[in-house]
Amino acid sequence: MTVKKHWIILFLLPGLLLFLFVYFVSIVNILGSSFTSWRVGQAAVFNGGANYVELFQSDRFAKALGNNVIWILIQSTVHVAIGVLFALVVSQGKWYSSFSKTVFMLPNMLSSAAIGMLFFNIFNPSYGPVNKIIKLLGNKDFNINWYASSDYAFFAVSLTWVPFAAMIMILCCAELAAIPADIFEAATIDGASELQTVLKIKLPLLKNAVGTGTILAATSMLQKMDILIMTSNGGPGNQTMNLPLLIYNTMMSENNFGLANTYGVVLILIGLLSIGLINKIYRMGAAA
Repeated sequence: MTVKKHWIILFLLPGLLLFLFVYFVSIVNILGSSFTSWRVGQAAVFNGGANYVELFQSDRFAKALGNNVIWILIQSTVHVAIGVLFALVVSQGKWYSSFSKTVFMLPNMLSSAAIGMLFFNIFNPSYGPVNKIIKLLGNKDFNINWYASSDYAFFAVSLTWVPFAAMIMILCCAELAAIPADIFEAATIDGASELQTVLKIKLPLLKNAVGTGTILAATSMLQKMDILIMTSNGGPGNQTMNLPLLIYNTMMSENNFGLANTYGVVLILIGLLSIGLINKIYRMGAAA
């Protein structure tokens, strides 16, 4: 059946208008204002590339950018690997599968702010269970203030999101469920072991699901702010600062919207670069 072009345009129009007025206009505004000195109560004044010069001379920006890159790499590897591994285990249909999936999903049912507050109490040096357990294991003098220690804050903050890969698990479980059972039966008849089935059949067929999950995991690090505010607030110093929190502080605490939008441009570029690299690595859409 031939579909008339005007119907295609009609159905695409709402999405195109939404993108144009909500996203495209905002991106253009961010890019344009990144070349201005702009504060609340003052008119935006064009300052050339002064914001970009200040950006690359800023140790605070360098630290935030470095942290973001490290977290993207960790989230794209360790976090994704945890989700894929868990999906492979629970997809076996054992007696513990349903219970395990439910427990693994629980952190995703809570808001990020609630998770941040939960971990803030877990790592609390006065009454948190982490220090108490370590003391019970024999180190009676152990008393680390995790989120205030320059040696441990990055690790403690990372633990609030890296292990919780339920979204990756859901994507992979859905993809595994869509694989025809005949493929696994043929592999069994041919004498393939469980490990060979995983390495030669399941993982290659999971490529697109894992790639999609990796994009979601990587880009989630470009909007992570509420957990940081609830735990370390970017400290101590700038040890756990990232670009979203830096943008927020620059706008709300320093009233410097021009510089904040300069950071925003960098954040957008990092997001586009991350998506492009992940697509290229996983060859999304290509045959397995």
